[in-house]
Amino acid sequence: MATAPYGVRLLVGAAVTALEETRKLPQTILMYPMTVASQVAHLVMKMQQDVADLVIKGDETLEQLFPPKDEQPEWATFDEDLDGDGGDESVRPSVDGERLTEGRFALFTAGEPENSDATSGTATATADAPDIVADLDYESLTLAQLRARLTSMRVADLEALLAYEEATKARAPFQTLLANRITRATAK
Repeated sequence: MATAPYGVRLLVGAAVTALEETRKLPQTILMYPMTVASQVAHLVMKMQQDVADLVIKGDETLEQLFPPKDEQPEWATFDEDLDGDGGDESVRPSVDGERLTEGRFALFTAGEPENSDATSGTATATADAPDIVADLDYESLTLAQLRARLTSMRVADLEALLAYEEATKARAPFQTLLANRITRATAK
């Protein structure tokens, strides 16, 4: 058989497709909301990816035009910046604004106050320490460990701990924690 002209083939193909789509219409109508939602989600994600690609290209271009400075603020110290000798300088606690690197809670367990003598102050404080300090091993407790033990303590013990803290290390977080617990315990 001879091939029909292009226009006729196009019209017959369109008519058959329309007939097939008409037969699928009841099923298509049920699936249409999900299809539309899926297409919208696809378009939104594609748009986000395109925007991200444009931002990345902009960053690369700006970086070529204005190279970043490799300057590091003088207050920023990183492990790589420390001396490689591994000496005790990177482990010892310090006061006077130096970096504190002893343990996870270095902020809360830093050494003595600036105006006290470390050796005589500790010896005197240990001699005058209330029994609760020894019972709890208070000197080695972190703030979180102390908080966990406070609920079972008497007000007198809490006050003794607060007085001891004020007389020795005077760490503000510990003092605040103890004072707040005393307030809550006496309010009951």
